[in-house]
Amino acid sequence: MKLGIKAILYKLRYFFIPYLVLIAACLIIKLTYTREEIYFAVNASNWAWGDYIAHHITNIGDGLTTIILSAIILLFSYRKAFVLAGSYALSSGIVAQSLKFAVNAPRPKLYFQDQLAKIHFVPGTDQLSVHSFPSGHTVTAFSTALILAYWCKNKFWGLPLLLLAVLIGYSRMYLSQHFFEDVTAGSAIGVVVTVSWLYWTENLEFLKSPAWSRGLLNK
Repeated sequence: MKLGIKAILYKLRYFFIPYLVLIAACLIIKLTYTREEIYFAVNASNWAWGDYIAHHITNIGDGLTTIILSAIILLFSYRKAFVLAGSYALSSGIVAQSLKFAVNAPRPKLYFQDQLAKIHFVPGTDQLSVHSFPSGHTVTAFSTALILAYWCKNKFWGLPLLLLAVLIGYSRMYLSQHFFEDVTAGSAIGVVVTVSWLYWTENLEFLKSPAWSRGLLNK
């Protein structure tokens, strides 16, 4: 039986509905304030403890985290490992990277190069200059969080997983690696591409075979 988009979104309701509210709020913020106003409002809100944890939070959105998670899942399920790794490859590896090089937008360090003295840069951060749009970490965070939320038996886990993805996205702005637009677009790319990927993979007959349900530890 073919699984429809509505059925997939229903399983993701605790993730997807709050996300729609969040993205609407982001659009209102973007329409109300300029890029500069948003950036400096975030940059001005910094603390020593925030500087410390921002690096750790942002690293969760690194592609390596999803790759390691896929490798662990491979021990138990070829199908789930394929779905997670494939979602990362498509959303972050293809879509996000293609947009990064096509747009080639400047990052905050380059965009505000004549105002660097009034910017708070977190110590130990390697400040990049180009390929700002979209935020790849945010794409990965939302894509991976959405997949995990889809798999959870208790669908309420979609809410804390969404919160974690939001924190990763915010950390990219806190670290002055991306603008608000980069993160907002990154979240949308992660969600749209991953929902589409889930719809496609859930309806692939060969993935439903017993062989794909096994993993390296349970052949």
